[in-house]
Amino acid sequence: MLCSRIRTALSARLDGEELPPGLTARRLDDHLAGCPDCRRWHAQAQALTAGLDRAAAHPEDDGAAADALLARLRAASVLPGPISPGTADTGGKRAG
Repeated sequence: MLCSRIRTALSARLDGEELPPGLTARRLDDHLAGCPDCRRWHAQAQALTAGLDRAAAHPEDDGAAADALLARLRAASVLPGPISPGTADTGGKRAG
């Protein structure tokens, strides 16, 4: 089975969604047992989900919690680094 299909199903399971047709929890667990790449991906996805859940529990005005979450996401290579002044993406349009 393709790892991309397994990862889609793992993501659905983490989000509490139904698994795609033809995939069962047992099949996912069996694949994880034999695939170190998917185990690593799953662990990172679980950590991201847990971090987002914790961040959602904080009041919106808690800037320190947001900064801490962004730092963890950047460390996990989920987000690009900070943008330097004057280099922001303008969506293909010239600034100014």
